[in-house]
Amino acid sequence: AARLRFAKLRHQATPEDVDYRADRGLDRALFMKLLGGDWINAHDNLAICGPSGVGKSWLACALGHKACRDDRSVLYQRVPRLFAQLALARGDGRYAACNEPWAMYQLLILDDWGLGPLNEQARHDLLEILEDRYGRKSTIITSQLPVSAWHGVIGDPTYADAILDRLVHNAHRIELSGDSLRRNLPRKA
Repeated sequence: AARLRFAKLRHQATPEDVDYRADRGLDRALFMKLLGGDWINAHDNLAICGPSGVGKSWLACALGHKACRDDRSVLYQRVPRLFAQLALARGDGRYAACNEPWAMYQLLILDDWGLGPLNEQARHDLLEILEDRYGRKSTIITSQLPVSAWHGVIGDPTYADAILDRLVHNAHRIELSGDSLRRNLPRKA
């Protein structure tokens, strides 16, 4: 319970609630294997890509929930908010203290990657986070963009090569498709 509180998962998703019947291209065997957690022990990463509303964040949180159950430290963070926090910390002198904790979590979930192009500082911050984690910890990244488009979002070719080498080199991939699952949710009055 304490691990779940500290993880700050966006969704109260559990592995038992994953809907494999939804037409979104989720490979049940692969997802069940990922729930086992061996990829976290191996310090691999996971990229979950697909259009808006197909459950990328929800699936990432279900994996995070299972990791918490397995007594692993987890932190969920939306990428746009992460960069805003780091920029604010840089402005008020807390950057070093704010940047250090990313390396300590066994699983870091970076949600909503690639919503907009990265500026110079965001590229640098992301590279530092991934460098501290590479080969030591695991990262889940969710994106509406396919991995092939990530280079363009990063912008600078040198940074893009370095970031993608640390992120995608040892990453499992889930490619989702289909219509938004939010259409089936009941509307609130």
